[in-house]
Amino acid sequence: MALIYAKTAAGRREMEDRALRLAPALRSVLLLVDGQRDARELQQMAQGLRAPEDVLAQLVSMTLIEAIGGSVERIPDVPVTVQLGDDPLRYQQLRDWMAESVRKHLGLKGYLIQLKIERSRTAVGLEQLWPEVATALGKAKSPAFASRWLDETRALVMA
Repeated sequence: MALIYAKTAAGRREMEDRALRLAPALRSVLLLVDGQRDARELQQMAQGLRAPEDVLAQLVSMTLIEAIGGSVERIPDVPVTVQLGDDPLRYQQLRDWMAESVRKHLGLKGYLIQLKIERSRTAVGLEQLWPEVATALGKAKSPAFASRWLDETRALVMA
């Protein structure tokens, strides 16, 4: 589970009086921070708002938000799909899962992603597309849906 952020007293004041004159993207992300969404979900939403990648760190450094729960996720040193090795059946299963997800949930909007999936020749190459697919799913459906899709995809690889 990722860190869960909430507005501080200063963050709530900023929402009311706009004293800091935050950039629109920063203000929008601050508005989204509610003590319920985790960092992963907020980051996906922030991408849709074209906010800087370090938007949460910026808001923390301005003491407008603070972590109130969750834990820091450890980013794997090695791609998850490395364990698939050269198993063509597992690679095909992952490729089919991703292609079907894009077709079903994105339709024509996912055409370019679909091409990238088809061009990928390794499981690691497919894994490198996960953030792009998740971002597109987050925009088309919801960030929570994209998060669930990533979890299901990881589970498929780990099985």
